[in-house]
This record gives sequence, structure tokens and C-alpha cells, in this order.
Amino acid sequence: MEGYFWRVTDLASGRVVVALIGVNQGPEGPWATLGLASHPGSGLHVLAHPGASAVPGRLAARAGSAFVADERQVRVDLAADARLDLWIDQPQPWPRRAFGGSSVFQLVPRLNQYWHPWLLGGRASGAASIGGQTWTFHDAQVYAEKNWGREGFPDAWWWGQAHGFEDADACVAFAGGEVAAGPIRSRVTALVVRLPGGRLIRLGNPGTSPVRARLTPESWQLAGRSVTQGWSVELQAEAPLDDAHVLPVPLPREHNNSAGAIEHLAGRLQLAVRRRGRLVWQGESRLAGLEHGGLAQAEAELRRRGVPVGAVGAPPVPRPVG
Repeated sequence: MEGYFWRVTDLASGRVVVALIGVNQGPEGPWATLGLASHPGSGLHVLAHPGASAVPGRLAARAGSAFVADERQVRVDLAADARLDLWIDQPQPWPRRAFGGSSVFQLVPRLNQYWHPWLLGGRASGAASIGGQTWTFHDAQVYAEKNWGREGFPDAWWWGQAHGFEDADACVAFAGGEVAAGPIRSRVTALVVRLPGGRLIRLGNPGTSPVRARLTPESWQLAGRSVTQGWSVELQAEAPLDDAHVLPVPLPREHNNSAGAIEHLAGRLQLAVRRRGRLVWQGESRLAGLEHGGLAQAEAELRRRGVPVGAVGAPPVPRPVG
């Protein structure tokens, strides 16, 4: 599975839209997990689509004409009320060539999940039609990432991303989970901060820049520090469970999606960055993306809401002929 995810934050209007595609390799060929969601409102559309492809080494994937996206443009057409046309100017890609968001873990073979925050900013313009609402946006903020793994997703994970700070070029993203390679299992969190002015801080290597994560169903608390560089980052975020979407994750071998991620599109996130004890920057966003992941958690949340578990997964992908 290779997952690609774009997130647009329009601070001027208080709107957020996310678009996702999972390029999945099943035993009967490639297929896609597609999704489009928005805030405010309850707009959410998910789809399992036959056929999908991605471009190695780039932020680029497609599924027929339903989803075509790269570093500069995203076009989504899932239904009459689930469309997005997005153009990206002045992209701010990940600046380091040696390692991505997973850092040294990207050198470990056969992990169940890897993560890379590909695009940390840019100017987004376009139009969206989701859940009966249509709007346009100009010079909004955009973030994009890629994640990949042999069997889709870990058993449990946590994630977050935020623009929408008073400092327009500030960005934060984090991803953690129970990673595994054969019998070896570990609980790891990576935390990335792009400070105003462009300086990048990346924490999450055990021993040299550990990140501690304390989580509840409605809160995310992260604390990380760099032993060698003197950086420390504290993050606190919260969002009410009843406001979350339940997004799909792929089951690659089954050619189907399942409810797997409890996703908030507009949580409250506070961030403080220090170096050797001195406050360097702090900010707050009320349009943060926040997520808890895991099939068991998502299915329990659907049952709490009285929603059939299969409703989010969408019908099985049509099997290829021949």
C-alpha cells in the first residue's frame, strides 16, 4: 500500500478539505482507496476504485479519472457532490535529501509502515464541492504526505498536522504507531516542525531525539527533545470525538476498505518550541488535523454511533476480468 494525502487549510474562511488515495497492490491487481472530506459540515465521500498507479520517487498518484494528483495539482471526481480542483503554487517541499520523515527507520527493511511529510506548505487555490456545499479558495495553505507499508497500516497509530497559525509559514506534523519488522515491535513517534522562516526540526529517533506520546480518545500530548541539538518541542491538542469523521483504510489482500481512522479536521493544537530552555516560537491553530487509527478503534466508534461497520468501507472493488 502507498497512501497519498493532501490537506488544505483556508484560515480566512475557516474551512478545511482533505483528499486521499491509497494505491493498493492486491493478489488480483492494483486498486485504489479514495476519499474526500471537509470541514465545517459532515461532508465525506469514500470509494473503492478498480485500478490505480503511482509514480516512484514523486508525490503523484491516480485512479482513472476519479483521482489525479501530484505536487502541483489535485483533481478529484468521486460523485456530483464530491469534487475538488486544486492548484498549488510556491510549494515548500521537504528540504532534506538524506532522510525523510521516518528518518533512520526508512533504512530498516520490511517495516509495516513508513511515513514522509512530502509538502510542508504552499499556496492552494481552487474549488470544492462536498456534501452539498460548494466554495472556492485562494492562497490557502496546503500540506501533503506519503505513507507506505506491506500490509496497509499498523494495528494502532496516531497522527496530526496543522497550518492555520498566526505565522502563515509555520507547519507541524507528527505520526506515530506500533511499527513491526518480523518479531520486532516498537512504539515510535516522529514529530516535524517547520518554523517561521523555514527552519526544520525533526524529532523521533530513539536515543538522540526521542518523542513521548500520551493519548486519549480526545487528546494528543507530545514531548520531544534533541540530545545533540538542544531543541525541545511540546505539543498539546484536543478535539471532541463526536466531531470526527471515520475514514477508510485499505485491506490490500481483500480488495476492500474498512473503517480504520478516526479523523478530526478542525481540532485545537498548541505548540511550543525551545532551544536549550529558551522559547523560540509558540503558536496555536484551531484547524488542526488529528487522528487516532486502528480497525478496532474505528469499528467501536461506528458502533457507538449506531452506524453499520461496513458502511464506511464502501462496496468491494469489482474484480478484474480474466
